[in-house]
Amino acid sequence: MTLSVLALDLGTRTGWAAKGKDRAIVSGVMNFKPQRFEGGGMRFLRFKRWLTELKANLDGIDALYFEEVRRHVSTDSAHAYGGFLATLTAWCEHHEIPYQGVPVGTIKRHVSGKGNASKEDVIAAVRKRGFNPADDNEADALAIMLWVQDTQETEYENA
Repeated sequence: MTLSVLALDLGTRTGWAAKGKDRAIVSGVMNFKPQRFEGGGMRFLRFKRWLTELKANLDGIDALYFEEVRRHVSTDSAHAYGGFLATLTAWCEHHEIPYQGVPVGTIKRHVSGKGNASKEDVIAAVRKRGFNPADDNEADALAIMLWVQDTQETEYENA
């Protein structure tokens, strides 16, 4: 049986890639930028609601992978990432979905051959694999999905 997998590049503009039980990969970008009159926590509530909707549309999520970022360009981006990560891991625990972070260098090295690949390099590498990402966030999510497919797939083939 083939299981469904979700790959996420967490952030205000969250890139996502999902592989359903039919093995088709779909992807996109969701924007969780706070609205003008919203409190700071609303982006995380919208993120949680979106995860639940995605889970329903995929007929469940059997495993979730996300880009594990250890260094951020700004304090604000570090805070946002931490909020998304906390929301994601609590949501996964609540729904009993196994999750795993994948280091940035691992993803870049796998898809492009260089652990320090630029955003443009990752986009180009993902395009070579037949995808057309809208931006670097979607490209990162697709790169995670390709890593899962190429390195973790045997775990899901016999499940």
